Amino acid sequence: MQKEWEYVKRALQYWRRYKHILMLLLLCLVLLFAKSKAGERLASVFSEKDEKKETVVVIDAGHGGVDPGKVGTTGILEKDINLEVALRLQTLLEQSGIQVVMTRTEDTGLYSEGAQNKKREDMQGRIRVITEAEPALTVSIHQNSYPSPECKGAQVFYYKGSEESGKLAQILQKAFPEMLGDGNNRQAKANTDYYLLRKAPCTIVIAECGFLSNPSEEALLASEEYQNKVAEALHLGILRYLSGDGKQ
Repeated sequence: MQKEWEYVKRALQYWRRYKHILMLLLLCLVLLFAKSKAGERLASVFSEKDEKKETVVVIDAGHGGVDPGKVGTTGILEKDINLEVALRLQTLLEQSGIQVVMTRTEDTGLYSEGAQNKKREDMQGRIRVITEAEPALTVSIHQNSYPSPECKGAQVFYYKGSEESGKLAQILQKAFPEMLGDGNNRQAKANTDYYLLRKAPCTIVIAECGFLSNPSEEALLASEEYQNKVAEALHLGILRYLSGDGKQ
């Protein structure tokens, strides 16, 4: 018992002599622990942000390379207008903070030069790009044509079995007359034949932005001013869809 009491007295002496140092060490340990916890929480916040995926939109400029698409009354090629509109739309979407994946950014197709069936390989390549991007939506940009030169106006097609694609199509269709004015009174239309609509694993539409078989609309589509308006209409519709605005 005497020995234990000696230990206690010695400990008390050490405490009285070094209590300020011991208190400081204890305070440092507390601060380090608190800082460590705060660091863990901060790291957790950044980790959660990193895990959040950016909104991705795929823009598909139809045709390209050996495939010109439709040919206008003056010889203008659909593939060229598709790409011009797609690039303008890419700029607008990126300015809105949306990550954009393009299926093409120049006059090329998604096929190998030695492919026996370039069209099929091209379409498969577009589906591959879309699948790998895992986008919120895809817009494939095209131009229309019809034997009758009176036909005009933009029209959006969607896969008949996809409710979300139908919703996107309706929203985009209503944005066209807002930006392009008269002559754009067509309705979004369901389709079951188009390869992209059938095979894409996401919400997707094909936007036929006008008729190259209509001389006046062809002239508009060939102008930079009208191409900008088409891109702005698609941009407006995409933002409305992504925000859940739902102006159908």
